[in-house]
Amino acid sequence: MAFNFTVQRSMDKAIELWSSIPQAGHWALAGVGALFVARKALSFLQLLLNCFILSGTNLRKYGKKGTWAVVTGASDGLGKEFASQLAAKGFNLVLVSRTQSKLDTLARELTLRWSGLQTKTLAMDYSQDNDADYERLAQLLSGLDVGILINNVGQSHSIPVPFLETSRDELQNIVTINCLGTLKTTQVVAPILTKRKRGLILTMGSFAGAMPTPYLATYSGSKAFLQHWSTSLASELQPQGVDVHLVLSYLVTTAMSKVRRTSLLIPGPKQFVRSALGKIGLGGTENFPNTYTPWWSHDAFKWVVENTVGTTSAVTVWFNKRMHVDIRNRALRKAAREAKKQ
Repeated sequence: MAFNFTVQRSMDKAIELWSSIPQAGHWALAGVGALFVARKALSFLQLLLNCFILSGTNLRKYGKKGTWAVVTGASDGLGKEFASQLAAKGFNLVLVSRTQSKLDTLARELTLRWSGLQTKTLAMDYSQDNDADYERLAQLLSGLDVGILINNVGQSHSIPVPFLETSRDELQNIVTINCLGTLKTTQVVAPILTKRKRGLILTMGSFAGAMPTPYLATYSGSKAFLQHWSTSLASELQPQGVDVHLVLSYLVTTAMSKVRRTSLLIPGPKQFVRSALGKIGLGGTENFPNTYTPWWSHDAFKWVVENTVGTTSAVTVWFNKRMHVDIRNRALRKAAREAKKQ
């Protein structure tokens, strides 16, 4: 009874407040409400168009057959798939990753599959932040008609972990690889693109950069850094004919995610990369310009979160924390079981 009485009093006060507003105020509030609804409706329409109808920028904008593409983190996961699909579209490849043997195997597989394909490889460990490696990359690219850079190299935590328990090496490597590695590689490649007055820089982002993620705090922060850097760089290079985009993704079945089974919300590398290369530049529903979420269920999921609780709300942070605490506990239990078997 007391609750009903309180609700009734609140409704009476609201009606009284509404009645006290002049007629012009009613129209103004109604207009604001209509604009809000229209904005959400247009955003939802843009989401549907991006997911199911529209195609992105054609890769031929950035170079004809034989133009070179640089792919970092190329020997596994998404990087390997980016290399494979760019090769299929006629781009020659500069493959950059840590292990020379894996690079050699990939280069051999691609050249056997695609007649006329040229490849160059560079083994470098991004965690070492060695200036000599970047000089070797610059020398390798000298004289090449490079049209595309795929900033795919990255590292996450081995398992979700509280920040205060994050090892110094893991913290250092995540920031060095994800941030410094991406920036320094771009400083080598971007001048080639600006000189030719056309080019593409795609950098792999993450939902962890858009939604603060406890227990992945360092990784989450590194991806948020890349978001602001990429958006800023896009504005700087746009007058010089270079398109810069951040590619957002949720989970994909890769070694980094440790997810093995695909599902409606979790594509495999082939499906995700095909979407990423096919929907370049399709934004319109993002919080940041020059950002897009290529996989349709990822995009729909993010749109719902953004338009309900919000990507940076306390609710979202709490949910992410609960999810990653659970993932950590399951990983620790699994490690304990395996230790007993030894």
